[in-house]
Order: sequence, then structure tokens, then C-alpha cells
Amino acid sequence: MNKTVLLAFITLFLSACSKQYGRYQQANDSTPARLPTAAELHDAVPRPEPHSRGGNKHYKVRGKHYQVMKSAAGFSQTGIASWYGKKFHGHLTSNGEIYDMYAMSAAHKNLPLPTYAKVTNLSNNKSVIVRVNDRGPFHENRIIDLSYSAAYKLDMLKTGTAKVEITAITDFAPKQPRTAPEITQEVIPPEQTIQPGPSKDRYYIQILATRDQKQAQATATALASLYQQEVSLGEQNGIFRVQMGPLEPGERLDTLLTTLQQNGYSGAYRRKLLQ
Repeated sequence: MNKTVLLAFITLFLSACSKQYGRYQQANDSTPARLPTAAELHDAVPRPEPHSRGGNKHYKVRGKHYQVMKSAAGFSQTGIASWYGKKFHGHLTSNGEIYDMYAMSAAHKNLPLPTYAKVTNLSNNKSVIVRVNDRGPFHENRIIDLSYSAAYKLDMLKTGTAKVEITAITDFAPKQPRTAPEITQEVIPPEQTIQPGPSKDRYYIQILATRDQKQAQATATALASLYQQEVSLGEQNGIFRVQMGPLEPGERLDTLLTTLQQNGYSGAYRRKLLQ
């Protein structure tokens, strides 16, 4: 084979690869080499954002037209979720950002970009809050593509897909957290179940302690909206504490605590209200 023929062969081969993979380095998606860190498993914190300049016009993919919603208010949907990982990592999303498979993000065909949404795996009741910033998945039987970290948190990596419920989060009205009452320093281990009885003891769930006032305020506002519970924000010696309650001892308190621990607040625990 002379050099001219060899060069032509290589050119055709590279051209074929380019057509097969497009702008990606992989023909098929793959799982990353490492698991998400604890920090990468924190839910996205919902906040008001303007619609991005990119990704919010009606569009066409593979001959099919898709309509982009003007607002996500009141949106909910049930169907099959999938996830996307290493093949797309580092590439542009539909709204012009860079896809990070370890961020709490997602792709949806119709929601405005960005949209914050709660996604619940209906097979195990695990949930995650994601920021939708991309388009897809373009499969008839799938409604959302989750990032690797979001799929990991929903425990759906083994199956690859899961039946989920999507609920858009659009209520960002600032709530004025009331000042937290004085509470004792008694800490009841999370694994200890409190049986309801004649006692009038009440408890708070200590969720977050930070010196970052903006983070504490955003967390308090988001949790109050998401869980429909009273959330307080207190400050002492420069430390801002986000607490949920007061709550009576019993199953409701235990369920809320477990849910918070499973959804990014692993250090949450009960604190007894000082009578």
C-alpha cells in the first residue's frame, strides 16, 4: 500500500469516526471511575433565576418538534428516568453551561431552563432536588435524564432507569424565619425513637449550622417551601442555625428526620425545646 492510498484510508477512517461520535469522544455513554463525594450529593438549592438565553426556544430533534414551556409553575410528571454520564461530561448543555456529571442537574424536553425540580424514585421513595439545565432524553418512554450524582442518590444506577415523579419548585417567595427559641444542649441520638406519651415535650430538628448567612437563609427558605414545615433561622456568636419545628415526639418527627438525613442533611438531629 503506497503512502497516498494509506493517507486516504486514514482520512476516511477518521471521517467515519467523526460522523459516528459527533462532538463526543465516546460512541456510548459510560460510568465514571469514581463515586460522588459527600459534598456532591447535596441537593441543589432552589432560588429564583431568569430563563437562560439559550435553550428556551421551541426546537426540533430527529424530525420531531418540541414545545418549551413558558413557566414550570404547577408542573408535575410521572414516568421513566434515565441518567447520562462520562460521554457528555465537560460538554455544553442546552443553555450554554458545561455539563458536570457530579452536579445535581438534569435534562428535560419541555421545562424552561433553568428549572428546579424534586425527583422521587417511586420504587424506594428516595428523592433529590436537581437544577434542569439541558434538553433530553430523546426517547419516547423516558421523561428526564439525571446527572450521575442525582442517579446515584436515587439508587438507580444498577437498573439504569427508574419510575419517578417530577415536581417543579417555583415558590421562591422569601419567608421570614422567626427567631429560634432558647433550646437545651441535650442531644438525642437520631437512632433513638421517642414514643408518644403524656409528656408535653417538643423538639426541633437541627439541620444546618454555618457562618454563611446567605447559605443559611437560602436553606431555610427552600426547606420551608419543600417540606411545608415551620423553619427557623437563629444566630449566636456568628453561627447561623437552621431548625425545623417545633414538633411533637412520635412517628412524624422520626420520619422528617430520616427524610432530611437521606436527602443531603446527614448531620441533622433532634434538639429538645426548653420549657
